[in-house]
Amino acid sequence: MANFDIIMPKMGESIEEATITRWFVKEDDQVEEDDLLLEIATDKVDSEIPSPVEGVVKKILFKQDEVVAVGTVIAIIDMDGEASSKAGEETKSGKIDEPPGSDRKDEEPEERRPIPGIISGAERFYSPLVRKIASEENISQAALDSIAGSGLHGRVQKRDVLKFLEQRGAVHPAETLPSDPALQKPVGAASTPSVAASAAMTTERGDEVIEMSRMRKLIAQHMIHSKQVSAHVTNMIEVDVTGVVKWRERVKDEFQKREGVKLTYLPVFLEATVKTLREYPQINASVEDDKIIIKKRINLGIAVSLPGNNLIVPNIKDAASLSLTGITKRMNELAQAARSNRLGPDDISGGTFTVTNFGSFQNDIGTPIINQPEVAILAVGAIKKKPAVLETAEGDVIAIRQKMWLSLTYDHRIIDGALGGAFLKQLGDNIESFEAEEGY
Repeated sequence: MANFDIIMPKMGESIEEATITRWFVKEDDQVEEDDLLLEIATDKVDSEIPSPVEGVVKKILFKQDEVVAVGTVIAIIDMDGEASSKAGEETKSGKIDEPPGSDRKDEEPEERRPIPGIISGAERFYSPLVRKIASEENISQAALDSIAGSGLHGRVQKRDVLKFLEQRGAVHPAETLPSDPALQKPVGAASTPSVAASAAMTTERGDEVIEMSRMRKLIAQHMIHSKQVSAHVTNMIEVDVTGVVKWRERVKDEFQKREGVKLTYLPVFLEATVKTLREYPQINASVEDDKIIIKKRINLGIAVSLPGNNLIVPNIKDAASLSLTGITKRMNELAQAARSNRLGPDDISGGTFTVTNFGSFQNDIGTPIINQPEVAILAVGAIKKKPAVLETAEGDVIAIRQKMWLSLTYDHRIIDGALGGAFLKQLGDNIESFEAEEGY
């Protein structure tokens, strides 16, 4: 009897466990390769796990809502198709009792060894079989990502790859071998606190009581934890963005025609933020016990509002290596992926500094909460026309200018007012003196 272990996949470098939020199958169900088995959740990202093999669900070892460590066997599939929910004595560790004298290690067939699924740069899941064929036929990752999948939710199956090979004129069918997507725990933090208990709740007739969603509970935990860990201080400065506004008005139509995406003000402010973080690397940091870790990479988090009054913060990896155009495109890609639930675990982990755009809601000023384990967060306010005093060669004059507030919340454990204030002042200067590079 050939059994295949379904293991809890590793969804990111810092992810050590995941919650089973839903089973799509039950014991004794017949499944085909690529059929959905279950849905798991790590922090804010939900991922559907398909079956890498065909067979019968022999045993489900964990129930819905249970938290399971990465690498643990969570289900067993009988690839011989003999449905029997009582065959063997399986335990939650995934081990099966063997007859006396048997050497399970020596007899374990190659297909029994659990191999995790593959998630590509395009946030697509590929079964080990599909990955194996692609490797044997020298199909590049970009080509694999371009294949239209016929499976559930557009998942690429074996027949899709073989069809691609036929069309490419290099078909070499591979044998079907049954082989082989957070809350990022803050550095140096203990366990994540639960949502704080409030005073005894009283309701009156007509009141509506709404149960928090899982995401809302997680957001609440994040906010409470951050306020408990970091000593929050907020500085504010008003900057003149007239130059930025005029430049955008001049190039926005040409930019959209050329690049296929809208040019908003935010990428300009993100580029200026990256420049200022390079000038003040102590702001691009985290804290572990009594150590300050200055981050080499600048992974710029962008707060994205979601339906249902929820929020998620994907981050632009290595933002310092991107041009203004590159930042614009990547920002749009992440925002679209967030709103269509296509973010991968790596998209929301590893951030080093976060920017939140209060201005998108026409808010002027805000005091955001630090996104742990970072040590600072920037809030960008709405751009509004205001009268301002300008110094000219003929004397002071009052003119209409485009103004905007910046708010920097920082961790006073390691960032003093002088450093926080200097960073914010320099950021304002960088924005006011903005000049787009040639070609952007």
